[in-house]
Amino acid sequence: MLDLLPKFPSFLLIFVRITSFFLMMPFFSYRTIPARIKIGLGFFLAWIMFYSIDAPAIEINGEFLLMIIKEALVGLLIGFVAYMIMSAIQIAGGFIDFQMGVAIANVIDPQTGAQSPLMGQYLYSVALLFLLSVNGHHLLIDGIFYSYKFIPIDQAWIPFGNENLLNYVLKSFSFIFVIAFQMSVPVVGCLFLVDIALGIVARTVPQLNVFIVGLPLKIGVSFIVMIAVMGAMMLSVTQLFETMLSTMRGLMDLIGGL
Repeated sequence: MLDLLPKFPSFLLIFVRITSFFLMMPFFSYRTIPARIKIGLGFFLAWIMFYSIDAPAIEINGEFLLMIIKEALVGLLIGFVAYMIMSAIQIAGGFIDFQMGVAIANVIDPQTGAQSPLMGQYLYSVALLFLLSVNGHHLLIDGIFYSYKFIPIDQAWIPFGNENLLNYVLKSFSFIFVIAFQMSVPVVGCLFLVDIALGIVARTVPQLNVFIVGLPLKIGVSFIVMIAVMGAMMLSVTQLFETMLSTMRGLMDLIGGL
């Protein structure tokens, strides 16, 4: 037991990185999960990783304080990138809601407390269940575990001055809009054709009030198309999970200076 005391600061650094990761990552960051469960899970995962990575002995000094800040930033950055990629699903739902005409009818997400589009919240819930069914939360935990291969625990700084790090985050941020457009384009494209058809009807049959007919028609068509293309959307969600893991690994490469 006395041999472990010199390595206790390393355990604290591991605990800081894991708990910071839990603050931002999907599913584990939800406020419906009690804080004591998050802290307890982070403690036991840190205890397991402490023996798995063979942490070095670190002295408590001024550099140790920098390491604590670094570990917190690493966990927050990796978790933020994972959450940012997953938010493409809600952006796709926002595109669909806007085309359906119900963009003003937002709902409160009970997990985050923020406003979310109707279809975005529905798609995000389905994608989250799909993530749990394929053990995607295990892959997220594996990601924070293997982060110690890319970002050493005794590294006291993050290369924020490296322009490649900023460019990588910006490219990842812009890529989520591409994914969101790919997920929403079947429904948005069909609703665009419905708008064209309603415009033609409004010109040929002026007696018909297309504003009254158009909203329920577009809602009905959107639900029919959603049911038809749900399998393709789940395929896009699968690719989204792969993109999330590869983005996390690329970010860890840049932070570790590899």
